Amino acid sequence: MRIFVAGIATETNSFSPIFVGLDDFKASLYAAPYQHPKTPTLCTAALVQLRKRVGEDGITLIEGTTCWADPGGLVSKQCYETLRDEILKQVKDAIKHEPLDGVILCLHGAMMAQGYDDPEGDLIHKIRILVGDETVIGASLDPHSHLTPKRFEFANLLCAFKEFPHTDFEQTGEQIVDLVIRTIKGEINPKMAQYDCKMIDVFPSSHQPMRQFVDEMIKAEQQVDILNLSLIHGFMAGDSPWMGTKMIAVHNGNMDQAQNLAKEFGEKIIEIRGQSMPETVTENVAVEMAFDLTANNKRPIVIADVWDNPGGGVAGDGTIILQSLLNHKAINTGIKISIGTIWDPIAVKLCFKAGEGALIPLRFGAKSAPFTGQPIDRLVRVKVLNAAASQTFGKSHVPMGASALIEFDGLQVILNSTRAQAFEPSLFEDMGINPSSQDILVIKSTNHFYASFRQISDQIIYCDAGKPYPNEPQNTAYIKAPKNIWPINKNPWSKPKFVKQLGVENV
Repeated sequence: MRIFVAGIATETNSFSPIFVGLDDFKASLYAAPYQHPKTPTLCTAALVQLRKRVGEDGITLIEGTTCWADPGGLVSKQCYETLRDEILKQVKDAIKHEPLDGVILCLHGAMMAQGYDDPEGDLIHKIRILVGDETVIGASLDPHSHLTPKRFEFANLLCAFKEFPHTDFEQTGEQIVDLVIRTIKGEINPKMAQYDCKMIDVFPSSHQPMRQFVDEMIKAEQQVDILNLSLIHGFMAGDSPWMGTKMIAVHNGNMDQAQNLAKEFGEKIIEIRGQSMPETVTENVAVEMAFDLTANNKRPIVIADVWDNPGGGVAGDGTIILQSLLNHKAINTGIKISIGTIWDPIAVKLCFKAGEGALIPLRFGAKSAPFTGQPIDRLVRVKVLNAAASQTFGKSHVPMGASALIEFDGLQVILNSTRAQAFEPSLFEDMGINPSSQDILVIKSTNHFYASFRQISDQIIYCDAGKPYPNEPQNTAYIKAPKNIWPINKNPWSKPKFVKQLGVENV
């Protein structure tokens, strides 16, 4: 059994000024064939799972290039075509003398490139042309993606993470690998259907009612012949013609059953729209709440800057919450406050030139875009320098690049040079801070932080500070995205009413 695995993954925010090129992939993850680390990353768990199956299933594994770039704006045309053509050449080399039984692609699903609205669909299609119709093609996806017709037509199997935060990325990698292998062996005959929910929303599975929805998907998969259920949440910052929430169901051998399942769960998600995202407060309210809570809490209070989240493709250099802290009674109060992180490669370079222990005037933050606050000017102490800082996300290691910990006015701020949202408290630990000893932690993440930070904090405040991310679809200046979806259209599910008048049917 010969299986090829490769992947290109990133998440594209069409409104972000942070364009993505080859250097961004190399800064985050670029693994040439057989050079992928032993530990999985968010979008490459399938490769690591395949390696585990080689001995027991008699698999000949052919590894191609796997790469990931932290979310940003459009991927350059040259970058996408270079990576795509690299993988296509690897496929051609793999089938020179013997056909492939399977192809597994490690994708994200929300990548867009200059000249390509659907680069993942383009990659799948071109691979299908090369390998023919008999080869089983499967792909793992992030639920914050776009389900396009081309992907659905040319892939046999698509599986997305169920959890948000994506704590199940390893399980999803294992699932897509298992389904592809069983299909090759003839043990199953997957029939894949989708249902368009005609909406776009945010669905954290750490909160109800989304928690129950995910649990129901997991329970349903335990039934015979229900092979996979995946909710594609959609990615509202991607101005894609296919933006929106869609339900995928895979049944063993029965397309009618697959369609019924997709519709059943799709209608369930429509019913809970607008109910899952935790309540957010403004930066001044968040700071007031945090200070009030520190009086009676022995564990840190977490303020999550949910929309200045590099995981959504923005820069992560906003200073709005920091400025609110400075305007408040935070300065030199003895309350321990640490902020992780603010992206500013230029400020990091200046800190490295000055060296640890140096006291320097520094301007940092708020350079990337409007609605992120103003740059901060302070005399700062350079406390810690780390040439290759990183944090963990499960077994995955997430690079933050060269980073500097600075201190001023009784606050600590981590400046990083490789954009990364907050996943786990290790982002503080890697810079010499014990997060559990802090009174207030400020992080940038929408919900991926929740599972791990919840272990060290009883109080998490979701803060809506500025608008670097287009989080209100009804007010976003989309060009390509569909308009007949909720909440842009308040009721896209209603059927048009026909009025017969003078022998003419009018809508």
